[in-house]
Amino acid sequence: MNNALWLPPQGPQRIVCLTEETTEWLYLLGQEARIVGISGYTVRPRRARDEKPRVSAFTSAKIDKILALQPDCVFGFSDMQADIAAALIRAGVQVTVFNQRSVAEIFAMLHQVAAMVGQGEQGLALIADMQRQLQVIAKAAADLPRRPRVYFEEWDVPHISAIRWVSELIGLAGGDDIFPELAAQSLGKDRIIADGTEIVRRNPDIIIGSWCGKKFRAENVAARPGWQDVPAVKNGQLFEIKSADILQPGPAALTDGVAQLHSIVMAWGQLHG
Repeated sequence: MNNALWLPPQGPQRIVCLTEETTEWLYLLGQEARIVGISGYTVRPRRARDEKPRVSAFTSAKIDKILALQPDCVFGFSDMQADIAAALIRAGVQVTVFNQRSVAEIFAMLHQVAAMVGQGEQGLALIADMQRQLQVIAKAAADLPRRPRVYFEEWDVPHISAIRWVSELIGLAGGDDIFPELAAQSLGKDRIIADGTEIVRRNPDIIIGSWCGKKFRAENVAARPGWQDVPAVKNGQLFEIKSADILQPGPAALTDGVAQLHSIVMAWGQLHG
């Protein structure tokens, strides 16, 4: 007689990811086989688009297609996906919705997801690597003789400034977000800068655009009435960071996104040291 204890598979086996960051993280953990559906906005990793069915946008989803995949867990993000989550919960699906808005909260989400799929130790090792890289960046930034004032624009009309994790990463990279008071607001509508002259008044040294999936047009920003004397415009310090690299609160922002911020800031420092 075999008295060995039967143990069920560890963690969810059929996961639908409604946003990109959990998809990217599961791939980094080597757990992509568990993913059965992804967001249509997913671009990281690139191969996920070829390997996994796309079943959602950001605020909408194909509920019937998700249910047909028979997921045992769905990962979502924020109140913006509350209606999707409610529909799936009513259909009997387990849904875990994260709401990370800061660098610390992103790390907490990564830890939780890794633990849920039985990869707690590997997750902690990858997280430690990311944290070491952030420390290296912060140490280099500390040597800057002057920190540039940075205006990060998440949308152009109306002007929307940086969300909290982006503002924090700007600080780690060596710059100072010129709208730190708005960064604490989780919703884009609460980070709207109604009067563009206030941006001019705060006199940014660097302008970074990441227009949430739309191509940043530096020439359009430079041509805004009254902006010609802003240091960033006068000195040609207008840059784009793709939204997939900085505006998804997951591995991308903590690696490629902050690295691009740091490169921009350090290049500015070499010119204006």
